Amino acid sequence: MGNREDFCASQYVTVEGASVYRDGIADAMRSILSVLALQAWAALRDNFALRDNFVEGIWRQALRDYSADAALSLVLGRWAAANPRPLVLLFDEIDALQGDALLSVLRQLRSGYLMRPQPFPQSIVLCGMRDLRDYRIESKSAGGVVASPFNVSAKSLRLGDFSREEVAQLLGQHTAETRQEFDPGAVERVWTQTQGQPWLVNALCDGACFEAGQLRFPRRSINEADILQAQEDLIQQRSVHIDQLADKLRDERVRRVIEPILAGKPHRSSELRDLEYVRDLGLVARARSPRIANPIYAEVVPRERTADTQEDLDQDLAWYVRSGGGLDAPKLLAAFQEFFRQHSEHWIERFQYKEAGPQLLLQAYLQRLVNGGGRIEREYGLGRGRTDLLVVWPMGERTERYVIECKLLHGSLERAIRDGIEQTAGYMDRCAADSGHLVIFDRRARPWESMVFRRREESPAGPVDVWGM
Repeated sequence: MGNREDFCASQYVTVEGASVYRDGIADAMRSILSVLALQAWAALRDNFALRDNFVEGIWRQALRDYSADAALSLVLGRWAAANPRPLVLLFDEIDALQGDALLSVLRQLRSGYLMRPQPFPQSIVLCGMRDLRDYRIESKSAGGVVASPFNVSAKSLRLGDFSREEVAQLLGQHTAETRQEFDPGAVERVWTQTQGQPWLVNALCDGACFEAGQLRFPRRSINEADILQAQEDLIQQRSVHIDQLADKLRDERVRRVIEPILAGKPHRSSELRDLEYVRDLGLVARARSPRIANPIYAEVVPRERTADTQEDLDQDLAWYVRSGGGLDAPKLLAAFQEFFRQHSEHWIERFQYKEAGPQLLLQAYLQRLVNGGGRIEREYGLGRGRTDLLVVWPMGERTERYVIECKLLHGSLERAIRDGIEQTAGYMDRCAADSGHLVIFDRRARPWESMVFRRREESPAGPVDVWGM
């Protein structure tokens, strides 16, 4: 914000879009202006002489005398004219508005801009999850989708991710203030799981360190298990950030990018604009080969896409736990194989992401069971026709690891098995897995008897069970 003199020279006001979410223009404008009036007063509440009640005094009259499509522009213009200090307006979560309400706000801001040098805010910052060029607004009054009406933006900026060093520095600041340390494994896990995404870094560490405003573990350091538990809590609690991410997954532009990643299929060049859009959302990393931005998002995506399916699956984890407490992975996959044979067409038809339907159905099945005692880590091999799953199953001081690799069959079955075993063995070796399983989905129209099989193959990393479905 700057020093005190800078603050007094300009009046900064922030309007929270999330608190004024409406589709109707009149309701939205009433909410926006009332929040604006409150924020205008609260922004300078510590200095009585600078308290600004101007918006509070005019906004209701503006709505009565003018249409909702003009009231915001009128109030901002008169407020700027009445105040000798330049006015800077920050409109946070602008994309919480939808439809005609968002259309009206953008048009009024543009009309005020075009009237300058007549009084209007010196600068307006629109904060949201995407670039304004990506706004395609569904307008009820216009009878369809209209292009963005806001073509006067000066610059588009994206909040960058933290580097590995910056994540370590941030955690070091927590230690300096509270004397609570992070184990080296915890620091590395925060970086690995978030890849520096600012909101995730802060939310993950806050969940691991604090509860009800107090240190969760005041007498010990934060370890890797604490970070993983905080991640699970974050996903299950469906915070605003995670909820917004889940909502974006319904967007067709997002589906066209994410679905090939989940299915391991090559990205199509015709979707480059979609890819740019999803990168702006922060859902996909800015890497040459598209990949989901971080492991937390990679966990959220399939779980959100299969949440209803998980609830409907009638399975009991106890069926697949051995007497010693270990997970019986072959028994679990055999049960899924039979389930897939009987019900796959019905279940996959329910998915929006049908191309990745078999992989999503397997992940839903595993998630429903494994989440009761372990966890699943996911990697998506874009363009390699594979999805790598690592089932991590704690057993006291020992942890079992099971690699499950999924492939969609294209062409020769024997070649797919040969390539898949090589890939599975490499993943097993990297993860120090106890066992490896290769699941091959054949979606061609063929008799089930020729597609359903199980056989064991040898690999440099140990035996690999091959499951045909």
